[in-house]
Amino acid sequence: FSQVPDVQLDIAQVVENDLVRSGRFRALPRRDMLQRPNTPAQVDAATWRAQGIDNVVVGQVARSDTGYFARFFLIDSISGQQIMGYDVPARSIDQMRYVAHQIADLIYEKLLGQPGYFNTKIAYVSATGLSHQRTFQLIVADSDGENPRVVATSREPLMSPAWSPDRKQLAYVGYERGRSAVYLHTLATGEVKRLVSERGINGSPVFSPDGRYLALTLSFENNPDIYIIDLRSGTRRRLTDHYGIDTEPAWSPDGTKIAFTSDRGGQPQIYEIGIEGGDPRRLTFQGRQNLRPSYSPDGRSLVLVNLEGGRYRIGLLDLATGDMRLLSDGPLDESPSFAPGGAVVIYATQGARGAELATVSVDGRVRQSLRQASGDVREPAWSPLIR
Repeated sequence: FSQVPDVQLDIAQVVENDLVRSGRFRALPRRDMLQRPNTPAQVDAATWRAQGIDNVVVGQVARSDTGYFARFFLIDSISGQQIMGYDVPARSIDQMRYVAHQIADLIYEKLLGQPGYFNTKIAYVSATGLSHQRTFQLIVADSDGENPRVVATSREPLMSPAWSPDRKQLAYVGYERGRSAVYLHTLATGEVKRLVSERGINGSPVFSPDGRYLALTLSFENNPDIYIIDLRSGTRRRLTDHYGIDTEPAWSPDGTKIAFTSDRGGQPQIYEIGIEGGDPRRLTFQGRQNLRPSYSPDGRSLVLVNLEGGRYRIGLLDLATGDMRLLSDGPLDESPSFAPGGAVVIYATQGARGAELATVSVDGRVRQSLRQASGDVREPAWSPLIR
């Protein structure tokens, strides 16, 4: 892209990073480009075909009467035809990263027929300091880890952030004087509501797909079990009832089932139960332990944490066949969460600087670390796609 000097952000690089991270695209390094066009008329399709490139994106970033805009074109190098062109406006330079993500979304949808997800958000927990000086922060950032914003800070642990379907609220677990509670945080206003604070465990909240209910783990009646809370009426219903530990619920996309972690068989494994109750069905059999399930957007698979040979790795379970494919190398990978559309999984891993965030494509081929705030970073959750 050609750009005006006051726009320092490399728009083309952000678009490239988004598309490559999805695992669905391969980008030609700039050093290997035989042309540097920024308008469709400058594109010699034969040159790009010779380099094995199917599509070319060119554009310009310029000022407008109301701020800035990015004009971009998508060209099919096989036919030489322009197949898409847009002007994407921005009121200020601060919005240019949003513009770049929007361009990547448009390209992704045009070429794959699926909505792009690059303008979504992620939430995660960051911890800094040692011992009594340790501070926990709940952070919301862009899907690539940029533009982090602190939404909650505490001297006691913050855990298990979960997005509402409309992306307006985060549920999470916090502590006050050592006692846990589940909170609802409204992002636009900063309002925080304590939803439940029973004795014992209050953990692992997750919204139903319609946003009406919250599934979570409570232990005030007996052992830790899965409960469902009606967010309108406040009524709650116990879904599981077992002497083992039932925790980490995940709602299926159609809202009819909940997957959860249970040690009722001796070691933690993943089970599935209908939302009306009944006998749970065990889903995982490969590995010593399987934990922290999350459904793919199409409901056909689960991403989870698999323990085998002393290594915690991210696994993808095919619900129809029961086959599992490992997506990461470990040894301490945790908290996987699907991107909208299901092409990529975000998770926490141990890097050179401690706990950090990473993404992996569902075929396991593309893995990347994300920029994040300082400190140990854990428990990422990808926001829904709002269209």
